[in-house]
Amino acid sequence: MLTPLENLPTWRAESGAAAPRRVVAADDTTSADTAYRLACEGTGLLWQGDFHNARQLLQALARRTERKPKKSKKADADVTPVQAFNLHRQALGQRARILAMVIVPLNGDYSIPLRRAPDLKQACTEAWGPATGEACMVSLRELLGVVGAHEWRKKGVEIAALGDAPNNRIYPHYGVFSPVRGEYVDLVANTPIKDKSLAFDIGVGTGVLSAVLAKRGVQHIVATDQDPRALACARENLQRLQRIDKVALVQTDLFPEGKAPLVVCNPPWVPARPSSPIEHAVYDEGSRMLRGFLSGLREHLAPNGEGWLILSDLAEHLGLRTREELLCWISEAGLLLLGRHDIKPRHGKASDENDPLHAARAKEVTSLWRLGSAA
Repeated sequence: MLTPLENLPTWRAESGAAAPRRVVAADDTTSADTAYRLACEGTGLLWQGDFHNARQLLQALARRTERKPKKSKKADADVTPVQAFNLHRQALGQRARILAMVIVPLNGDYSIPLRRAPDLKQACTEAWGPATGEACMVSLRELLGVVGAHEWRKKGVEIAALGDAPNNRIYPHYGVFSPVRGEYVDLVANTPIKDKSLAFDIGVGTGVLSAVLAKRGVQHIVATDQDPRALACARENLQRLQRIDKVALVQTDLFPEGKAPLVVCNPPWVPARPSSPIEHAVYDEGSRMLRGFLSGLREHLAPNGEGWLILSDLAEHLGLRTREELLCWISEAGLLLLGRHDIKPRHGKASDENDPLHAARAKEVTSLWRLGSAA
């Protein structure tokens, strides 16, 4: 029997999730079956053995969460797209909760007091800021996510629309969604721009769309975001690309002050509740950002200006939003559809028949909606 621990260090969780109510010591002698049972019960396992063995244990737990009961073809056929989406997210959430139960200690300088532990101080500092000197404990899965973000930040993402290497990479920071789906960038790179004097980039993220607009000759860009991490990430990328002189970064919700002949927004595409900060780039509960952009766009468009809404129709194929709802929101906002440019996704899940949402993903189209003010 593993012994419950007392006087635990501070719990750190990017999502704000509460610490496990019960935490026990675990080490190299802890079997994967025992760990899985405890994790399913919500018991945290504070690792005190070899760091690499902790990673192997996490992999063993992951394999156990992927075991699925056999279902009949009839049962699968009876599941609606929205039910499939909800079941998929439920399964991902349960998997995340189980894997979060493998916990590692961190010293006050972000060093890890375990055998064969790597030096992750730089990765932790990039993600969480300078060490405070206070020891803490963190989910190993979250710590590995910090490492993954550090690697993305080192190698970057190649963006063809930014030109030739090596000056065509965007380097995402921890907590800022990586522009790995290049089709939406291509839409912004190829749609004709009538007036290049000024553009607003709503929800700047990594800064990729601002960089593309600047490369296309837009003279001045005002880019907004609520997230300080995103603004810092965008600033670093635009400085590296030598485009920062054309971009003013503003921390605000949606629109800056004033009007522009071009207003660009790539909101989260799926109207569902995010379960972590990074998911705010994917899930937009109640379509808050989408509807906020549409309802405020007319007020911020210069005469004869255009608003570019970049949006996937995946939510429509999942039954989470209808095309009629979207068109109604556009009309209610006093906007007209000037045109639309479509592109098919190129990511691997679009052709993966084993993906739980394959039926919807196979039909997905990403569109740039050109919107103007109604007379």
